[in-house]
Amino acid sequence: MSKLEQDAQAIIKASLLSASPDRSVIQALKDYSFWGKGLYEEGKIVLIAIGKAAWQMAFAAFSAKEFGKRNLSGVVITKYGHSMSDIPEVTIFEAGHPIPDSNSFVATEAAINAVSGLSPNDRVLFLISGGGSALFEKPLVTTHELESITSQLLACGADIVEINIIRKRLSAVKGGRFAQICAPAKVYSIVLSDIIGDKLDMIASGPAQPDSSTCQDAIDIIKKYNIKLKTREWLTNETPKKLDNVTTIVSGNVRQLCFAARDKCLELGYTPHILTDSLNCTARDAGAFLSSIARFYSNTSNPIAFIAGGETVVKLIGNGKGGRNQEIALSAAIGIDGLQDVVIFSFGSDGTDGPTDAAGGIVNGNTYKELCKKGINAYDFLENNDAYHALQAVDSLIVTGPTGTNVNDLSVVLIH
Repeated sequence: MSKLEQDAQAIIKASLLSASPDRSVIQALKDYSFWGKGLYEEGKIVLIAIGKAAWQMAFAAFSAKEFGKRNLSGVVITKYGHSMSDIPEVTIFEAGHPIPDSNSFVATEAAINAVSGLSPNDRVLFLISGGGSALFEKPLVTTHELESITSQLLACGADIVEINIIRKRLSAVKGGRFAQICAPAKVYSIVLSDIIGDKLDMIASGPAQPDSSTCQDAIDIIKKYNIKLKTREWLTNETPKKLDNVTTIVSGNVRQLCFAARDKCLELGYTPHILTDSLNCTARDAGAFLSSIARFYSNTSNPIAFIAGGETVVKLIGNGKGGRNQEIALSAAIGIDGLQDVVIFSFGSDGTDGPTDAAGGIVNGNTYKELCKKGINAYDFLENNDAYHALQAVDSLIVTGPTGTNVNDLSVVLIH
């Protein structure tokens, strides 16, 4: 492993550590202005955790001394393979992502039952992380239609905000409706953001937030991407625009990830530059953009790093295997072909990139030539959305396993 690749691994590790849900949840629980008197009033506390980081957030909450010996129980809903052990008094469900499955529906029903019939003295501690849109679901349409609409949105290149606007209108728990089910109990939400700009009503499709989007927005998105529908009644099913029983705190986001990468780059001797924490374009374009920066600065006399956080999109036109971070890396490999002492890597903070076991990819100036030696045409593999197999062939996948967090993606250019 080269010095640049060792530095890349150190940056990935430091960034993920900074976004640990354990730290963010415990800090939020210590914020008494967030709780007010709610934590110490009579009544029980029901914990509901949803998303890819749900287990980690729930485990941190149950371990927190702030709860003392309160009457605490709950439900955790996370992605397959993302729970690590049992938690006392908690029922743990694993379910489908990015498309909901039968376990999603069973788990959501359990969460609804746990918060139904609560009194004004009871409290709901609602822990939310990215991935909750698929995992936390009680559909208002048939399962087949929900799968069809979700698959079409994922394939057409719609961004996460557009996808969530549609999801809200297909669901009995999204777009503020779950908070209505919890009433009259107070809901205290701790959010690990995977949405650019931390738009609370878009994170996990905002189950405990007033919805800023409208039915007309949903109709416009359906027309924009020519989504095929079997029924249209749900398009006029408006969401709550005001909720009086919810308090929310954002405990982690992609900016935190970028700052941690910057600090580690400084420690390793690079001059770091954060380009943005809101990278939002196609993955292929992002890879080309990052490689153009690398090419311009490739003759610099001092080590330098460029950092970009955000979430790109992939338009599915092929039948290959991959994810947005892998497409960024493969696209970048083409752009930096022949450059010396340059590495570009991109990864998802949750440890999964698309429907694969990889978090992303890492490439250098020799990667493209290595692909050619193995008979792999990088352009053709990009067209087929098959970045996984291309990068796998030259040992350029980043594999972390489930990280327990989810705060968007991080892309870094290192020039030594």
